[in-house]
Amino acid sequence: MNPSPRSAAAVAVAAVLSGRSLDDVLPQHDVALSPGDRSLLRALTYGVLREHGFLAAIMAKMLKSPLTDEPLIAALIEVGLYQLRSMRVSPHAAVSETVDACEILGVPGRRALVNALLRRFQREQRALELAAADDAARRWSHPTWMIDSIRCDWPETWERVLTGGNEQGPLTLRVNGRRISRDDYTAKLRAVGLNARALEFAPDALVLESAVPVERLPGFAEGEVSVQDASAQLAADLLQLEDGQSMLDACCAPGGKTAHALERANLKMLALDRDVERLGRVQENLSRLQLSAQMLAWDAGLLRDRWDGGTFDRILLDAPCSGTGVIRRHPDIKWLRRHDDIPRMAAEQLRLLSGLWPLLAPGGRLVYATCSVLAAEGEDVIRKFFLLQADAKHEAIDAPWGEARKFGRRIAPGADFDGFYYACLRKTGRAAA
Repeated sequence: MNPSPRSAAAVAVAAVLSGRSLDDVLPQHDVALSPGDRSLLRALTYGVLREHGFLAAIMAKMLKSPLTDEPLIAALIEVGLYQLRSMRVSPHAAVSETVDACEILGVPGRRALVNALLRRFQREQRALELAAADDAARRWSHPTWMIDSIRCDWPETWERVLTGGNEQGPLTLRVNGRRISRDDYTAKLRAVGLNARALEFAPDALVLESAVPVERLPGFAEGEVSVQDASAQLAADLLQLEDGQSMLDACCAPGGKTAHALERANLKMLALDRDVERLGRVQENLSRLQLSAQMLAWDAGLLRDRWDGGTFDRILLDAPCSGTGVIRRHPDIKWLRRHDDIPRMAAEQLRLLSGLWPLLAPGGRLVYATCSVLAAEGEDVIRKFFLLQADAKHEAIDAPWGEARKFGRRIAPGADFDGFYYACLRKTGRAAA
């Protein structure tokens, strides 16, 4: 039998909970589904993973014993519960089509169980939800270790951080100022029936009222606009770019910040990433935008042993991290990350930062960024770095967005911004040329 959006969603959710990423799983189902069914698949899969902790707790309240040996059935039940709780789907269709998915998945003998649990939830929804909310990890649908870390780092606003991570992020655009002004592009959007609003603190950003495929964006193929969250767009301002500067974008894939910098100024750009395949995506993005950069596949922490092209006026290190600031766009992060990943990633971030520092020209500026809300990957890394480098100076970020820390500035996820951390460092000595 051909897959349905609900059966495919159950397979995808079960795969993520077994350790695979959504980026690996979802494309496998696209070929067999229509465009409309692909949209429903994504809505179901992302929604279930956002609410997995709570949905699993509701399911547990209705079962005599857990479905430990039947992860596919457990995932399918969560798909049904999510529809009944959070989607504008008729209850009859939500139940009947989820039950029918048992046939597609090759487990017709489980139709009765799936049907019984979903109908019981319809009858007892309020009581079951109250009973399932007795535990923080279930209520917030985050792992306990992650909740504890966020509560420690954000003692006053931890609930807002968790809530923001469970919300669906908007589709934010970055207008290419080399090709068109933000106001003129807004008018182009209106002409094709799309509404957008400008963001005050990100001068190239537009937030669409409703998300649409990029194929519907006027001028996308011609390089007038790209998709990029507002938090990521802040890097270009912090770099303080001027024509003629040399810049290194370390860990640059998929190339959004590389492109934004080149849209802002005429730069001698080196785009660096250790992953050759991901570097190919950077080239594709730059080609669409009619921009160019020198490409190099290499470990950023070891670049000084390979590079003979001199120092850079500007370096951007968007370091690999836990991604806890972008959970609302990648909900699988909640269930794939482990607590012991964080110190390992923090050590790698410090290694990269220390390895790149000799390549910054005296007087040059380095911007360190992570899409993490954890201090261990942000200000703690910068604090340790200053203990190692006597010629590094912290430059405070004076901005209306986010929250100032002793080192750098952080942003909580929610509304128009993903969770992010930025720090600006200057190398002391004579001014860079």
